[in-house]
Parts: sequence; structure tokens; C-alpha cells
Amino acid sequence: MTTAKPIPAVSFQTARTGASAKSNSLGMRPMQERAYNKRGEQYLLIKSPPASGKSRALMFVALDKLRNQGLKQAIIVVPEKSIGGSFADEPLGNFGFWADWVVKPQWNLCNAPGPDEERADPSKIKAVGQFLESGDEVLVCTHATFRFAVERLGVGAFDNRLIAVDEFHHVSASADNRLGSQLVDFIGRDKTHIVAMTGSYFRGDAVPVLTPEDEAKFETVTYTYYEQLNGYEHLKSLNIGYFFYTGQYLSAIEAVLDPTKKTIVHIPSVNARESTKDKVKEVEEIMEYLGEWQGADPQTGFHRVLLPDGRVIKIADLVDDSDAAKRGKVLAALKDPAHKNDRDHVDIIIALGMAKEGFDWIWCEHALTVGYRSSLTEIIQIIGRATRDAPGKETASFTNLIAEPDASEAAVVGAINDTLKAIAASLLMEQVLAPRFTFTPKDRGPLEDFDYGPDGYKEGENNVGVNEGTGQLHFEIKGLVEPKSTEAQRICQEDLNEVITQFVQDKTSLEQGLFNEETLPQELTQLRMGKIVRDRYPELTEEDQEAVRQHAIAALNLTQKAKAIAMGAESDTPGEERANTALIDGIRQFSMDVRDLDIDLVDSINPFAEAYSILAKSMDEKVLKQVQSVISAKKVKISPEEARDLAERALRFKKERGRLPEITSQDAWEKRMAEGVAAFARYRAQAANG
Repeated sequence: MTTAKPIPAVSFQTARTGASAKSNSLGMRPMQERAYNKRGEQYLLIKSPPASGKSRALMFVALDKLRNQGLKQAIIVVPEKSIGGSFADEPLGNFGFWADWVVKPQWNLCNAPGPDEERADPSKIKAVGQFLESGDEVLVCTHATFRFAVERLGVGAFDNRLIAVDEFHHVSASADNRLGSQLVDFIGRDKTHIVAMTGSYFRGDAVPVLTPEDEAKFETVTYTYYEQLNGYEHLKSLNIGYFFYTGQYLSAIEAVLDPTKKTIVHIPSVNARESTKDKVKEVEEIMEYLGEWQGADPQTGFHRVLLPDGRVIKIADLVDDSDAAKRGKVLAALKDPAHKNDRDHVDIIIALGMAKEGFDWIWCEHALTVGYRSSLTEIIQIIGRATRDAPGKETASFTNLIAEPDASEAAVVGAINDTLKAIAASLLMEQVLAPRFTFTPKDRGPLEDFDYGPDGYKEGENNVGVNEGTGQLHFEIKGLVEPKSTEAQRICQEDLNEVITQFVQDKTSLEQGLFNEETLPQELTQLRMGKIVRDRYPELTEEDQEAVRQHAIAALNLTQKAKAIAMGAESDTPGEERANTALIDGIRQFSMDVRDLDIDLVDSINPFAEAYSILAKSMDEKVLKQVQSVISAKKVKISPEEARDLAERALRFKKERGRLPEITSQDAWEKRMAEGVAAFARYRAQAANG
């Protein structure tokens, strides 16, 4: 009997407009056309969800650069060999384009024999050198092969060529990220064109991919999840949920693994606390739960399992790597182009480190992941496996099966880190699925192509505009600071989710916001978010840093308040639980409920309040209280930096109110600012006394 308990999380309902699949006269879908319109840019960054057609978008752009912009060759770089198939030959001319995409067999190094490991393969490095000397146009190789080739041949060998980096989030500005360092060298030399592509909405979990000055050289093409999912023909909804369990996950998996749904199961790493340490045995137990093993298919290597209802399902095991030939057969069967559109080819795939990014199985309805993942990028990529549009596929789901901390464990707070990671991922996915926000100060006027309702835009009122086509919402916020510099404007338009990602991953913010009832919202929204923005963008002026902070916290908190409305969290019937099927409607409802939206109101919302209300319904009460008591005892001392921040905010308070904040005030935030002024004075005195 299972103890798994569902945590309601995110459910996105699509409009099914079919726009994502419609092609123009050149055979380009909307995202591809958007990228092609920027084909003249030397540095191009394409941010677009899985299944939106990034591979083909690159083909269109690369062919134009080769034929019309004078570049010699195009080198396509992918993180692993299995993704190389995405860049195989395509008869683009059949769909209206003026050329076909052709990769000569010897130059698709992802198809070359040998292991897919990050090590120097002399034959492949030699092949890159031979390609550069040839008259051929396109080469496809892995990140690893490219890195070693650049080390061997030098940056200058790639002059006047296009370098296209797929799954760009693998790169970072960290000094120990070799590919990242090489890209910096290429940009410094400025003699190559670079197209970077990522299906994640943040590039690197903690370390940025590029430095701000290098990133500013890239022209960005953004196609949102909202646009992608809304434009599908078949998929109606995407559901994201979490399940706590006690004991071994193998005893709880029956609550979430439905053999009638096409599923990818990612079991935990052998180093994870959820693992039994015997990954092969875990796969056997999962199959044993499903039914009676009938042997393996000699052609595909898929396991055949007889279900209690008499149906035989096919299961691909990508976990057992003890027999390379056997595993190779399974991989080859999964990649067999003859079965790409065959829904019945396979039913369940069980994997550990594989079948994540770039793995194209359009029929996948359920991505089931056991144990938390430390990388939010990885989680987004796993979810992307289930978000392909396919005939007859109306619902897609992602489920994270997480071990509930045991209240008797001494390390209960350490164990809660898994839960914090799951909550962070949930908050981020809500942000990714929500429409894009455009914020302006009060009464700035209507924006072009936005619908302000039947009565239109009205000065002096709380106007909210909707652009259904692009999935954008326009909010007016009283007291909002506007970004002045070009870089700050770019961040507010393009990178708010990356700022939010860093914020929701901030352990102190999560702990204090979720479990310490004494934490003031402003300590999170102003102090913690303020520090993150200053550390992330030190080159911005203080005014621009404040603008970015306000825009980021507004985007996060408006989504959270909308979620509360959509879930009925503010309903008159306490305890009523409804699926969050109307996040967008909730955002609109919130705009109607708040008559005068100002930045002080936005800052007074705890970004984690709704996540806590869900957690409180799902987690064992004893565990929850124990965690709260430990976290509350970890009183966060005012740091010198926070003291300075509070003192500066106290000066703004004085400018607005004509007096400094008072330590005896009944207003908790005013009192906190006064404490900050006192702490700042103490730190200055200590510094003066040496």
C-alpha cells in the first residue's frame, strides 16, 4: 500500500490554435520564421521550448549564411551523439525553401562508431581538421569533439565559419567550463558567426553562460512555452505535480506509474538517497510491479511484459549498461526513423542518465522522475520530453516522486532540501508557462497590439492589456522604476526568468520564506532579491538595479497571486482544493481585484506563501512543525550589505514621509528598516575603530 500523496502544482490549458504547426511559404513555422528574420546577425541566441523546431530553424539560418553571407562552412555542435540525428538531411525544398539541408555521411561525426564519452577521440579530432580543409559545407559533432578540436587546431582555424551550439545551457562563463572559455575567445577574435540554441529558459543554474558584455553582443529570438503550447493542434493540457512517499520508492511507484500512458521513467542516480544502490534490480522490480515478464524482443531488445488485463507492453531499458551490444540494440530501435510516427513501437522507457534533452519521442505522455534533481535546467529538459504535440495525445504530465523527510531523522532539515528543490522547480515552471509580462508605470498609456477589454484603456484606472498572439500581459504599477540603460531594458524584457531562477534557488530565501512565520515579505522581495540583482548585474546603476529587482519580483508575485486565485486558495470555502487549470484567468482576475496596483503592494507579498499552503496540505504535520522550529531558530543576522540596503531604503522612506523609520513602529517593515539603520551605524563605528 502506498503512502504517496499528491501535491497539486501546475496545470496549463492550451487554446489549441494550431499556430505552432502552421508553416509559411518557405516551410517555416512561427519560431523558425522569427529566427530567420534575424539571420543577418553575427551572434544569435535562440531561446525556444523543446519541440518548437530549433534544429530546422538553424538549418534555414545556416543555409542563408553559407549561400548569401559568404561564410565558408557551418559546424553544428551537440552535447551528445544521440542528438546529432536532429541535424540529419532534410529536403527543405519540398516545403518551399530554396535549398535542401545536406550533411555528407563522413561529416556527421555523431554517427561515427565509438563510445559517446567526453574524451579526446583522435580520429574525430582529425576529421574536424580534414573538414576545415575540404570544400564541404556542414559538419555535426559533439561538444566534446569540438572542444578538443579547438584545443588542437586553435581558434583561428575556424575563421569565417558558423559555429552553432545546440543545448547552449551546457556552456557557462565559469573559468573551468572549457567550451565557455573557447566561445569567449571566438567572440574576442570576432571572425566567426555563432548561433546558440537552448530549450531552457535560463542558461546555467548558478553560473551565467556568458558575461554580460559578451551576452550583449547576441541578438535574442524568444519563443515562449505559452506561445508554443497554445499553438498546438492536439495537446490540451500540461500537468506538473509532486508526490511524497515514505519507505522505498519502488513501493510507491504504483500510485503514479500508469501503464496505459506512454511514459519515460527516470530512476535516481545510484548516489542519490532514493536509490537502492542496485539500478538493474530497480528496473526489474518496476517491470515486476507492472506484470509478468515475457522475454525480450530479439529485433529491438525491448522487454515484453504481460499486464493483468491481458495486454502486452514493450519496455525499453536504458539503465542496464553491462552489455554494450544489448544497449546499443535498444538505442538503435528507439532511434529507428521507420518507427518515428508509430505510437505502438514502445510503451515505457526506463532511463537513468539518458532520454533527457534532445530525446525525441513525440508520443510520451508522462515524464516520471524519481528523486529531486539538483539542476533546474535538467528538470525543464525532462518535462520537455512530454510536451511534444502528437495526434490523439491530449494530456501531458510530469511527476516528481520525492522521499518525505522522516521526523525521527536527525537530519530532517538536510532532507528537506529535496523538497526545496521541488518547490523551486514548481515555481519556475509556473513562471515559464505564464504569459510574458510587460510592466510600465501608472498612466503611461496603452501599448500597441494589446487588448484592454471592452471599454479600452482608461487613464487613472487599473489597466491590464492582453496580447493573445504573443502571450504577453501589460500591467501598470504605480511607483514602478523604469530601466534606463539598454542592458537593463534587455534584462527586463528577456531575462526576468533567469533572475527569478536564481532567487527561487536561494536556499536562505526559500527556507525563511516557507518556514519562518516571522520573516517579512520585504526581507525577501527587497533585500534578498536586491542582493541577487546587484551581484548578478554589478555594472548597472543603482536605479537600473532597482528597476530589474522590481520587474522580477512583480513577475513572480503576480503569477503567485494569480495561482492562489486559480486554485481557490482565497475561496470562501476553506480547504477546498481545485486543480490549477486557469493560471491565465487568475492573472486577469487578480488585476480586477486590485484596484490600485503599486510597487509597495507587490513587495509586501511573500513569493513563497502559496507554495507553503500547498506543502502544508501535503506534508506530514509533525515533520512540517519540526522543520519550522529549526528554521525559525536560524535567525538570519543583518549582514553589512543588508544593513546598507535597509539604511538606503530608510532614506527613501524619509524622503517620502518626512521622517526616518521608527524602531517602535507597529509596521513591521518600518521597524525592520529602523533596525537596519542602527545596524549600519554599528558596522560603520566598528570600521572606524579598526
